[in-house]
Amino acid sequence: MKWLELCVYTTDAGLDAVTFAFSKAGIDQVSIEESHERAMAFLNERAVYWDFADADKVGVDEPCVKAYVADVPESAPVVAEVKREIAHLRETDLGFDAGSLLVVVNRMDDADWENNWKAYYKPLNIGARLYVLPCWIEEPAPEGRVTLKLDPGVAFGTGEHHTTRMCLELLETVVKPGDDMLDLGCGSGILSVASVLLGAKHAVAVDIDPVAEHVARENAAMNGVDGSNYDVLIGDLMSDEALCARIRRGYDVVAANIVAGVIIAIAPFARTCCKTGTPFIVSGIIDEREVEVTAAVTAAGFSVETVLRSEGWVAMLLRAQG
Repeated sequence: MKWLELCVYTTDAGLDAVTFAFSKAGIDQVSIEESHERAMAFLNERAVYWDFADADKVGVDEPCVKAYVADVPESAPVVAEVKREIAHLRETDLGFDAGSLLVVVNRMDDADWENNWKAYYKPLNIGARLYVLPCWIEEPAPEGRVTLKLDPGVAFGTGEHHTTRMCLELLETVVKPGDDMLDLGCGSGILSVASVLLGAKHAVAVDIDPVAEHVARENAAMNGVDGSNYDVLIGDLMSDEALCARIRRGYDVVAANIVAGVIIAIAPFARTCCKTGTPFIVSGIIDEREVEVTAAVTAAGFSVETVLRSEGWVAMLLRAQG
C-alpha cells in the first residue's frame, strides 16, 4: 500500500488553526509536531512521565501538522481541499504568526514508517561487559560481552541516552551472581533485565506507567529471563503504600533512572529497600540539580561513592549507610 503524507509547516501558535483546516477538508486524524521549546515545556510540567527523554531529540525546528491518505486517484479531491483550506488560512488575519503554511506532499510505502526508524539504532558496546543489540539484528556479541536484546520501538530506555548508558556502566561494576535487584522506574526494563544477565538471581521492576509491565516482560522474555526470576509491579511509589509494603525488603542492588525531582522524593523509601552497604544507582539528573539531589540522598542515608557526567547529565553510585 502506498500513502500520501500531507505536511503543513507552521508555528506553535498556528498548530490549532492548521489542524482545524485539515478537519474542514475532511481529515480528523493528524500528527502534530511541536517545537523543541513547546515540547520541552510540556514535558517539564509532567517530568515523571518522561524518565528517559533526550532533550536534543524532543520537538522539531519547524512545527508542523501531518496527515496520511491512500495514494489512489480517489484521494485527489481531499488533497486539493487541504491545499484550498491552507491557502484560505494564509489570507486570513489570525492575529498571530502562523509561519510559512507551506504544504508538502510526500509519497510513502507502508515500510517507510514501519521500518525506517530502525536505521537509527545500532548495536552498542556499553561499559566492559554489555552489548546492547536491537532485536531485529542477529549477531554474536564481541568476546567477553553479554548480549542484551531490546526493542527500542516500544518504550523509553534503550541504552542510547546518556543516563541509561551511565546506569548500565555503574550496574556492571556492582551486580554480583545471586543478587536481588530492584529497578525503580523501570521503563523498558533495561536496567533490571541487564542485572539478571549480569548475574543477579532475581529482579523486581517497578513503574508508574501500565505500559511498562508489558514492555519490560517482553524484553525480559526476549533475553531468556525466566518469569520466576523477574517481577514487574505497577503503581505510584509516592502514594501507594500497599505497593511500597510489597516491595520493601533488603535488596543487594537498587537503581532509579528517573528524574531529579522523583529521586529526591523517593530517596527515603529507597533507603528502606537497602541493606547497609547496598549500592543505589541514580540518574536522569540534569547537572543543574546535582547539588540538590546529593543533599537529598545524603539526608536519606546514602553516601556518594562515584559520579559520572555526560553532556549535562549526571549519574551517581550511592551506598546505603548503617
